[in-house]
Amino acid sequence: MERTDKPRLLNRLSRVEGQVRGIARMVEQDRYCVDILTQLHAVRAAVRRVETELLRTHLEHCVADAMTSGDAAERDRKTAELIELMDRLRN
Repeated sequence: MERTDKPRLLNRLSRVEGQVRGIARMVEQDRYCVDILTQLHAVRAAVRRVETELLRTHLEHCVADAMTSGDAAERDRKTAELIELMDRLRN
């Protein structure tokens, strides 16, 4: 399946990359710890948003297609994959 959300995801990830470079500069400049921690929190939130978008797309397309395909083996594979993924994301 072609990813129609690719440009948006890449844009978000580029912004995260810029934020991380900014944090590295803050560490190099011995900036105030609370300011660095605040920026780290912002990066984590941005990465979580990308994660949520990818998960939404996966559910709406890949998993939904497997559930409606009539292929029991594919449905079982996607179900197992989704359970494993949710377990990893939870930790």
